[in-house]
Amino acid sequence: MSRDTLGPAVGAPSTGLATYNAAALASATTVIGQYSTSFGLAARLLAPGVREEVRSIYALVRIADEIVDGAASGAGIDLAGQRELLDDLEQETERAMARGFSTNLVVHAFAITARRVGIEPALTRPFYASMRRDLDPAPFTAASVAEYIYGSAEVVGLMCLRSFLRDSPRSAADQAILEHGARSLGAAFQKVNFLRDLAADRDALGRNYFPGVDLTRLTEPQKQLLLDDMDADLEAAERVLPLLPPGSRRAVTAAHRLFARLSAKLRETPAQALMSTRVRVPDPEKLMIALSSSLGPQAWRR
Repeated sequence: MSRDTLGPAVGAPSTGLATYNAAALASATTVIGQYSTSFGLAARLLAPGVREEVRSIYALVRIADEIVDGAASGAGIDLAGQRELLDDLEQETERAMARGFSTNLVVHAFAITARRVGIEPALTRPFYASMRRDLDPAPFTAASVAEYIYGSAEVVGLMCLRSFLRDSPRSAADQAILEHGARSLGAAFQKVNFLRDLAADRDALGRNYFPGVDLTRLTEPQKQLLLDDMDADLEAAERVLPLLPPGSRRAVTAAHRLFARLSAKLRETPAQALMSTRVRVPDPEKLMIALSSSLGPQAWRR
């Protein structure tokens, strides 16, 4: 069966599963379209089969994130209720991965991808653990924030890598290099978002993902050190981009370049301004990044 086949194999009984699968994958696309123009732009550069798989991964991530970051609270659900919702979503995710069906369309879309590309509970459980950590008011330590970043971002990179490599197997050595790159890129994305969302995390959610840093008195040297760490992750990820298959390389390059630009803009923004300003890349610049990335490395390295 090709990676783009959504329904039963040829000769299998017609059960309506193909239509249900298509509806589930369309729902994942809708979720992404509502929440992330940047991701949606980069995803368009993925090969079609890979694109639908990556969208299904990020749609589930988005739904879980909304339980702990706003939508559930906005509906009047307290912390205990949010924990219950998150537990229910994790249980439904694992059931769907095991049996290939869910009445939750986003979970069903994720399960299609998980079963296709080999995503296992060893990757989803750390993710849900990190989401659960966001409901814990205890301050982060250096160790706990590293664990949080692994579960909330690095495993998502590893899930996407399973999709990228499904039809392009690599040697054990190259696989290890690519996994390191995927984790580094996921960590860089998360850390950049921590810094650009610093004010909202502190004021609306009461969170500080930078242990030892007083967010009310962030200094310029502290900001630069944080960005040095982020840029080291971006550099580690960039080194493995040439190893990715063509069907995913340009999209990942575009995402990498977008966050590298965000990092540069954060360096240009005074530390105290981050208390009231969310740094972003203007839409025309995003389009140029996507376009130059779609033309290959020779275009964007000029």
